[in-house]
Amino acid sequence: MSGDIYKNKTRIRVNGLLIEGESILLVQIKSPVNNELVWMPPGGGLQFGESMNDCLCREFKEETGLEISLGSLVAVNELVKPPFHAVECYFEVHKKGGKLSLGNDPEHAEDEQVLRDLKWISFDQLDEMNIAPQQLQEWMALARSQKEQPQRYFQTKGI
Repeated sequence: MSGDIYKNKTRIRVNGLLIEGESILLVQIKSPVNNELVWMPPGGGLQFGESMNDCLCREFKEETGLEISLGSLVAVNELVKPPFHAVECYFEVHKKGGKLSLGNDPEHAEDEQVLRDLKWISFDQLDEMNIAPQQLQEWMALARSQKEQPQRYFQTKGI
């Protein structure tokens, strides 16, 4: 099963918050943690020897078709829900190029893909959707109120 590759180990994930106007780009996945469809920022697992910058650029291209550059670290989230344990770093990202299209996860077989959809979602719609991490809506509200301050850091626990 596709979720088995994430079990019983600590996984470092790098994710990108691409914001345009009052919307954020999210991917819908079939979560290996709870087996539900959830919307979350594009990103994925850091490979041994890979920088966070390289990881996020690779993951963003794989999942969205877009080329990005990294901005500030916005949040660190720790998910502990045995047998899953992930430390997730969320960075502000900026679009450099590419064409928006739903990609795939090369670590999963074609019939076990977790990516389901990709779209721009307004900040106002976030409370109506199943999003992960749950703190995403709070981060977006705080980011909107701190537009003059590029450095933001939050640490949370849970899903």
